[in-house]
Amino acid sequence: MPANSASRRHRLLGDIGATNVRFALLSNGVLGPIKWFTVADFPRFTDAVTAFLDCHCRHVSVRGALLAVAGPVANDRCMLTNSAWTIDASELCAAFSFAKVHILNDFEATALSLPLLTAADLYPVGGGKAVLGTPMAVLGPGSGLGVACFVPGSQSSIVIASEGGHATMAATSDREDAIIDYLRRQFSHVSAERVVSGSGLENLYSAVIAIDGIEAPKRNAAEITNAALDGCQVARAALDLFCAMLGTFAGNVALMFGARGGVFIAGGIAPRLTEYIARSEFRARFEHKGRFRQYLASIPSSIIVHPAATFMGLRSIAEREDTTISIDRTHAERH
Repeated sequence: MPANSASRRHRLLGDIGATNVRFALLSNGVLGPIKWFTVADFPRFTDAVTAFLDCHCRHVSVRGALLAVAGPVANDRCMLTNSAWTIDASELCAAFSFAKVHILNDFEATALSLPLLTAADLYPVGGGKAVLGTPMAVLGPGSGLGVACFVPGSQSSIVIASEGGHATMAATSDREDAIIDYLRRQFSHVSAERVVSGSGLENLYSAVIAIDGIEAPKRNAAEITNAALDGCQVARAALDLFCAMLGTFAGNVALMFGARGGVFIAGGIAPRLTEYIARSEFRARFEHKGRFRQYLASIPSSIIVHPAATFMGLRSIAEREDTTISIDRTHAERH
């Protein structure tokens, strides 16, 4: 059997972040169960791949991989932004006898899922109505902050992957001026990811404590979130800042991409806080863009609640690659 035919039958799909890695097997176009692993449990990415293949793929020959990774990709290689892992296509081919490994940014894969999502996959936050045929933007706070844009086309659509989460975060009030000034002394450059991510929530919590002179226990992002929901004032202040600054940044992304097809919030944090975000300043801050308030008010914003949107995007890439291979083969046979 030709190598590319084999890779189409059983292909490893992966969504690799700084905290968790998820794998699934795509077999003849059918997506298998998604399995979660903790990044910190494995010294190298290849160790995590081995764990998945040994546990879930013993009776099949996996000859290809399609991997969405949380970091910039160059020459089929990625050093994760917030993890020590390096993911390298040639290394994976050598280690597992894969015929082909395709590595792409995780939010590029998520962006490809946007036209496939239904109303049941989304939690709307605010008004607006999508304009068909216009760009759709996705961003997502998790361990980091990803950003991408889906641009539909009459012949074919494209995705603009980016590192927009590392753009400089702007303050919109005296309070945020003080917050960012505090963080600037710590990090020098305060990107959006420094405030709109899991570690960003921890940074906001620390800043609130320092600026207000409050005594409060050290907490991680999950503990801050739980404390805020339980009524802790300092934790709630941090989470409120997080939601507001997420709204500011999401509005910036909408303007930069002209995303009249909608702005979508993905990542590991927002789907757990849908109602809190809806009650927060998120949407007000999304629209708070001076002369372009009405432009932003017309753009819908939603939280993606589908648990496997990235895998939907990966499967669409696999289907597109398979179609291209079939067309090329048919063309070759005719000539």
